[in-house]
Amino acid sequence: MTRAQPPLMDPRWAPVIQVDGHLPPVPADRYAPDALRARFRAPPDWQPELIAEKKFMDRAPLAAAVLVPIVMRAEPTVLLTQRTSHLSTHAGQIAFPGGKLDEADADAAAAAQREAFEEVGLETGWVEVLGQMPLYTTGSAFLVTPVVALVRPGFKLLPNAHEVDDVFEVPLSFLMNPAHHRRHQVFWQGVQRQWLSMPYQDGSRERFIWGATAGMLRNFYRFLSA
Repeated sequence: MTRAQPPLMDPRWAPVIQVDGHLPPVPADRYAPDALRARFRAPPDWQPELIAEKKFMDRAPLAAAVLVPIVMRAEPTVLLTQRTSHLSTHAGQIAFPGGKLDEADADAAAAAQREAFEEVGLETGWVEVLGQMPLYTTGSAFLVTPVVALVRPGFKLLPNAHEVDDVFEVPLSFLMNPAHHRRHQVFWQGVQRQWLSMPYQDGSRERFIWGATAGMLRNFYRFLSA
C-alpha cells in the first residue's frame, strides 16, 4: 500500500551544517565538449558519493531516467526545470527533465530523451548522449538513471505547462564548484536526514537546487574531478 507523500517541508529553512569550500572546483578545461566525450569513453576510477536517500514513501520502486543536458555555449550550462506545484511527487522542485521508464522505451537514454521532449520540447536532433551516471535512489522510491548529454545551442523549447513552471540554465562551472555545495541536516518525520543544496542567484530570483538533483550533480562533480 502506498503511503501519501508527507507534508512539504521548505528545505530553505533546514540548518546548514557545512559548506564544501575546502574542495577544489573542476578544472575549466574539463568542461569542453571533447573533454567530456573523452571522459565518458574512458571513465576514470571513481566512486559516487550519494546513491540513496532515506525513504519517505512506502511503495514499490519505480525505474526512472533523467536527462542531464549540458548546453554547449561559450560557457557551458546545465538546463533545468522548475516543476509545477500540483504534481504528485517532487512538486515545485528544481529537476532535470525526466520521468518513469515506459515499456516502449528501449533503455534509460531513450526514456530520458522522450521525457525531455514531452516536458520541455527538446528535440532529440539537438542532443548527443555521452553516457550514464550511477543509479540514484530517491526517498520517493524512484530508481533514477542520470543520462548525461551535450545539447547544441539553437534549440527551441516548448514547456508542458502541466508539468513545468519554468526552464532555465545554470553555468556548469557554478555547479561543479563545491564552494556552492551546502550540506543540510534536519530531524524530520522521526528520521535524521541530510541533503545538499546549490542555490543559484539567477538575476533577482534564487534557484534553490537541492535533494536528488543536487545529489546527482554532486556525483557528476566527483566523476569530473576524479
